[in-house]
Amino acid sequence: MTAGTANHETMLQCFEWYLPDDHGLWNWIAAQAQDLAAAGFTMTWLPPAYKGQAGDSDVGYGVYDMYDLGEFDAKGSVPTKYGSRGDYLAAIRALRAHGLRVIADIVFNHRMGADGKERVAAHVVDVDDRTVSDSTVIERTLDTVYEFPERGGAYSTFRWNWRDFTGTDYTANDGSIGIMRFAGKQWSGNVSQERGNFDYIMGDDVDVNEPEVAKELTDWGIWYTETTGVDGFRLDAVKSIDATFFAPWLNTMRQYGNHPDFAVGEYWSGDVDELVGYLNDCGHCMTLFDVALHFAFEHVSQEPQAYDLRELAAHTLTVDEPEYACAFVDNHDTQPGQALESWVQPWFKPLAYAYILLRDSPYPCVFFGDWYGMPHDLFPPLALLHEMVWIRAHLLGGRVVPQGGDTAHSLCWVVRGGHPVCVVLNTGDAAVARPIQEDFLAAHTVVDICHPDAAVRIDASGRCVLHCPPRACSIYIDAGDYELMRERSVDMQ
Repeated sequence: MTAGTANHETMLQCFEWYLPDDHGLWNWIAAQAQDLAAAGFTMTWLPPAYKGQAGDSDVGYGVYDMYDLGEFDAKGSVPTKYGSRGDYLAAIRALRAHGLRVIADIVFNHRMGADGKERVAAHVVDVDDRTVSDSTVIERTLDTVYEFPERGGAYSTFRWNWRDFTGTDYTANDGSIGIMRFAGKQWSGNVSQERGNFDYIMGDDVDVNEPEVAKELTDWGIWYTETTGVDGFRLDAVKSIDATFFAPWLNTMRQYGNHPDFAVGEYWSGDVDELVGYLNDCGHCMTLFDVALHFAFEHVSQEPQAYDLRELAAHTLTVDEPEYACAFVDNHDTQPGQALESWVQPWFKPLAYAYILLRDSPYPCVFFGDWYGMPHDLFPPLALLHEMVWIRAHLLGGRVVPQGGDTAHSLCWVVRGGHPVCVVLNTGDAAVARPIQEDFLAAHTVVDICHPDAAVRIDASGRCVLHCPPRACSIYIDAGDYELMRERSVDMQ
């Protein structure tokens, strides 16, 4: 028997915040390439690969030198946290050799770890409303000079100074922290209006509207795309970067290397109107992570009795802009201990993953910590996740048919195709029994992979009742497909 293939995309985020500083991720992920492809993944999102201000202990978001992929002895180390330049390029080749597209993490918003200081005229800005600033210009000695002495002009001779930035933060003599906007500079207009204007996040804020800066970022992108051969980009903190910058940048990148054809932006907001607004402002040149759906998952996991599952995807990109929605459950920023911590409770995670993997999300993303576990937080790999990814890759058809009888605490849908998939979600305190009738299911025997002890025989008219325990999900597939999944050594947990 041969399983069906609907060519569904599935992305794996290949890192979490607390990986060891052992330079080992690139080599390790290369060794996983064959298994990840067999599991059903089609895309792999790798963390930022360039040198950060903290050297080989930097997760990648404190960007220092985007040309140093672990090649130069800067910031206390040659390799990055994840390995050397050679290791990185080899990992990309290994992943692509097994049919996995590689998505590179791009951090344009800020630079940190400057090599030198200079006197800069600036206005002090209200941290709670960045549109308000002191009219008085003051001068401070600031860390805004980037000369990259260890690289010595290799790959680029561009040197950064205050004119290439919009502003920075500072610590006053009394220990207070503030933000400054450089004299003659303005915050970008096509950004989030959080705190009046959210152009500034941290460090030295890159001015993408400065022509020389835009050219340098484009030149770097061409070099990086040709050097690495990546297939797409995850764009960090786009809510703080002028939306008009990305369409021309991405169009240029698509002319080089492997012609990257995928981009997903991180716009951290639970307000779907903001997300849709940014898609409009950038000309729909990218997809966005569906942060609104993530917050819905977190909410229902915390207060299941107070949340109506029938409204789960209301006011999300998954509903409002489905072709541009990249659904996820958790990521490195939401995990415990991080500034954006909003962890989906473990009991609900199988239900959330069933929702993004076994319906019609075009680009669902699986978190490293859920796939492999997180020793730092004592979380094991998530049960049933391997099976769901395999089902998505090998069985899932194309048409989702919601079943009648949904309630505030119970959803049921069927995915039509040559290999039936039926899903029940139950956030209630009692088991549910969901009757269904679908002609194409007639005479099938289906097995709940979550509770496989009892098979369900569907009658000749396509009628049956699907059961689901309290606060759980049930995923029914054809009995023959279930045996095939077991034969192919899916990690049954």
